[in-house]
Amino acid sequence: MSLLEVSNLEVKLSGLPIVKDISLSVSKGQIVTVLGANGVGKTTLMRTLSGIYRASQGQITFAGKELTTLPAHEIVRLGLAQAPEGRQIFSGMTVDENLRLGAVQQKGNLTELDNILAIFPLLKERFRQKAGSLSGGEQQMLCIARALMSRPQLLLLDEPSLGLAPKLTRQIFDLIQTIRDYGTSILLVEQNARAALAIADFAYVIEGGRVTLAGNASVLSDDERIRQAYLGEQASHQTAIAV
Repeated sequence: MSLLEVSNLEVKLSGLPIVKDISLSVSKGQIVTVLGANGVGKTTLMRTLSGIYRASQGQITFAGKELTTLPAHEIVRLGLAQAPEGRQIFSGMTVDENLRLGAVQQKGNLTELDNILAIFPLLKERFRQKAGSLSGGEQQMLCIARALMSRPQLLLLDEPSLGLAPKLTRQIFDLIQTIRDYGTSILLVEQNARAALAIADFAYVIEGGRVTLAGNASVLSDDERIRQAYLGEQASHQTAIAV
């Protein structure tokens, strides 16, 4: 049974359709990745799933409950959390304070903190540091760890490798697999198709706001269309625009 089911979703921004009739699903225990170039609607999709944007049509069902009209904080309480593109940490606050903010929707429940610090030992070392003093990779870890503080069943990850060096990217993707092994399902939006397909169970490709290809990640990684479009030299993240 699917943990997340998205059916015929359409999202408009300023009257323009950005997400067009998208359907996808994530089952418990899966890593599902969404691939696509800049501007095709991936970030819009993620923000809609987490309640930041509203769908103009379609249905989002999570753990058997309809999410389409729920506010973002209620969606977090149901067990769906997002680590957004660009990290969006609170740079003037400490690592500790950022993590505690992630538990707000659980009414102050901090029982997850020890588990989170076991997964992210670097954050334990930086626990009292200002978040703004962390390296880019450490800030990305903090962003993901903060989302995990709400104890989600499903974690949405939007471009976690954005702006990171290859070595740090490998560390982040290793952490993503560890998080799944701890029991959290993952929906991953990522431009680094090679890394995403290597850890994912299933993949969707979005072009022009629509799903144009879907299948097992191992199969898609051998698909000639995917190899030509996404597994060659990756485009620079520096020109990425969230749409």
